[in-house]
Amino acid sequence: MIKYYRFYVALIFTGLLMAYTPMPQADMGQQQGYVYNPDSNNADAPLQPASYGEKIGNKALIGFANLTTGILEIPKNMINTINQGNFFYGVGGGFIKGTVNTLGRMGCGIADIITLPIPTNPVAYPLFIWDDFDADTTYGEALRLNKAKK
Repeated sequence: MIKYYRFYVALIFTGLLMAYTPMPQADMGQQQGYVYNPDSNNADAPLQPASYGEKIGNKALIGFANLTTGILEIPKNMINTINQGNFFYGVGGGFIKGTVNTLGRMGCGIADIITLPIPTNPVAYPLFIWDDFDADTTYGEALRLNKAKK
């Protein structure tokens, strides 16, 4: 039983992390690097630049989420490839495409965790695998600083 203790602790930690990951990302659909002004009652109020702590927190959550849920790229790509073509091509080609995207998404998660103190823009889009399940995963420019636009 002692052998499996570490596994269960890691499993519980991963589950809790995945449960709390989407909560701070509720505003991510707006503009990267900006947050909503909570003091304003107007929905069209201008967005305030995000603080350093918020940028680092979002980066940590995106990194951990990409690292832990990257394996879900395989069934996602298999389903999407089956829907775009036939069953046999979808299973074979989708598995290969999903494996490549799994390595890419997990690599982006590792890079985000390693470079945590530097606020950079995310590399993998959509940010989370569950954001747009039908969209193919794309990768943008790596290690571009997240600057607030004036």
